[in-house]
Amino acid sequence: MTAWMLRTETGPAHPAFEQWKAEREGGASARERGASRVPGGGALRVPGVVVGVVALAMLACGGGVAHGAGDGGGFGAAIGHGAHGAPVGATSTLGAGGAGDPSRRNDAVTAGGSSWTRTAGVFSPPGSFVPSDALTYDTRLVPAGARVEITEFADPSGTRVEARLRGLVPGRAYGMHVHTSPCGADPAAAGPHYQHRPAATADPVNEVWLDFRTDEDGDGSAKARQDWVFREGGARSVIIHDRQGGAGERAACFTVPFGPRARG
Repeated sequence: MTAWMLRTETGPAHPAFEQWKAEREGGASARERGASRVPGGGALRVPGVVVGVVALAMLACGGGVAHGAGDGGGFGAAIGHGAHGAPVGATSTLGAGGAGDPSRRNDAVTAGGSSWTRTAGVFSPPGSFVPSDALTYDTRLVPAGARVEITEFADPSGTRVEARLRGLVPGRAYGMHVHTSPCGADPAAAGPHYQHRPAATADPVNEVWLDFRTDEDGDGSAKARQDWVFREGGARSVIIHDRQGGAGERAACFTVPFGPRARG
């Protein structure tokens, strides 16, 4: 049995929020705006839950969410420690995968009818010494140690899902969809695509497609915006496929509890 060494580290503020804010203020990209700085030249680091609270505040004030593909920029949430001093209504947990996955990070904020969640993990093969909620079934396409981050913004007007990945094959196209069940050692365990309304065919309007192409460093990103919200418990993972479109071989899976969170 192969043991995969995983480590945790504190990451920078989530770039998705910076990009979203830039788009809202006139379409300037987050990459052009650059990182925020503090006196002395150091980068300003902001806990994920704080970013989520600010994002929700902007949503509550009528801030829109942009459509379109991701910018392929830097990875926003290196696997890190939970935020301290989280505001009321916010949670930051580590090892929320049920089996105590040390590679996993969850941040969640809810306010009124809106919510912001971010889930990040590190891929490893099924049966690894250190368990993971991010499983790679084909290490040629999704190497062990590659990272994934899924962010969900939801309010009464709909849902936005963003995916960011690091450490994949450079310059390659991948397919990615939200699926109905958690990941398992068998790639089929994640079930079919999540569909807003039951249908015999797959399409990106009724489902959440996050197809992307990696850059020269093997990093990629994608966004999807829908005018509906997930059913509670109905969407539980994302699958990375070996090709884009409505189907393809399952190369990797990451367990993500989308949609309204069960109470109690």
